[in-house]
Amino acid sequence: NYGEPSIAGALRSLSAAGVGRVLLFPQYPHYAMSSWETVVVKTRKVAEQVAPNMKLESVLPYFADDDYIEALVESARPYLEKPYDHLLFSYHGIPVRHLTKADSSHAHCQVVPDCCKVASPAHATCYKAQLTRTTGAFAARAGLDPKKYSISFQSRLVGEPWLSPYTDHELERLGREGVKRILVITPAFITDCLETLEEIRIAGGESFKKAGGESFEHIPCLNDQECFIRFLAKRVKGWLGAGEAAATK
Repeated sequence: NYGEPSIAGALRSLSAAGVGRVLLFPQYPHYAMSSWETVVVKTRKVAEQVAPNMKLESVLPYFADDDYIEALVESARPYLEKPYDHLLFSYHGIPVRHLTKADSSHAHCQVVPDCCKVASPAHATCYKAQLTRTTGAFAARAGLDPKKYSISFQSRLVGEPWLSPYTDHELERLGREGVKRILVITPAFITDCLETLEEIRIAGGESFKKAGGESFEHIPCLNDQECFIRFLAKRVKGWLGAGEAAATK
């Protein structure tokens, strides 16, 4: 069945087994109302109904954490070691209004020039600022040439402004402007899905080549790669250790 095991079903099973402390680990590196916040709010509401005595703790967005960036770069290194002309960081798009709504001050996002790079408490809930940090941290660790990478946004709906530049437009532009060998990485996703496999790898590759490009490679998401499993295990072990330390005080 779709959506199984459900959040409610999983929490009921854990509660019935006597589990009183649970770590919620949203598989979204960046905060967004439509992803990270939705999962956390939904899970907490369900927990209040089906397991009111359960202590639920959440992993915060880890968009620029050293261990996450290390795993991301390690997964991409075999591709970066081959000749390429440009690396495109393609992130899932969201409506621009989501950014301004998430800024509780209403005085930074889309107001301050170069707002994503100017330090602000608003960045704690700003998807674009966080993905900008991810890109910068990745570039620094991997030693990328600033002239050989850029950011774009995939998957949008008509009717209102979404984050830009758009990935499909960028692939065509880069192909027209002489980029022959391109790599595309999709760090907003932990696992490959229709948006990375069909929209990027298939449709994106075709668009790039029709515009004049010759070689297109999509760097797979972290999926079940060992470097990502180590990252997950490290976080969970740290959480378990903190709980054990607190219990002995």
